[in-house]
Amino acid sequence: QVQLVESGGGLVQPGGSLRLSCAASGFTLNYHVMGWFRQAPGKEREFVTTISTSGGNTAYANSVKGRFSISRDNAKNTVYLQMNSLKPEDKAVYYCAAVRDFASWPPDGKDYEYWGQGTQVTVSS
Repeated sequence: QVQLVESGGGLVQPGGSLRLSCAASGFTLNYHVMGWFRQAPGKEREFVTTISTSGGNTAYANSVKGRFSISRDNAKNTVYLQMNSLKPEDKAVYYCAAVRDFASWPPDGKDYEYWGQGTQVTVSS
């Protein structure tokens, strides 16, 4: 059974940091590009970042570039999202997702096959 389980969300003050984790099971993480997406209340889901199978290539949304960092540990079947200098507008439910086959880099959100249940991130003083 394929599962992606996010953790690490919570409440943080503006300027603070959080590290999200996404634990994968039921499939071979090594063969899958991994991505993080987020959805704020009343808004559509948006791309945050993605990382290639080896970790050698990454892509970020302009809104998080320089503040967020994605990484992966294939041996631990886990992907991470380090979020620094958090802003109130970063508040959202964060989802990790996995894709094996896609047309071009970075993969489109519609390409992703597997999705986690999400973890809430709230940035507020």
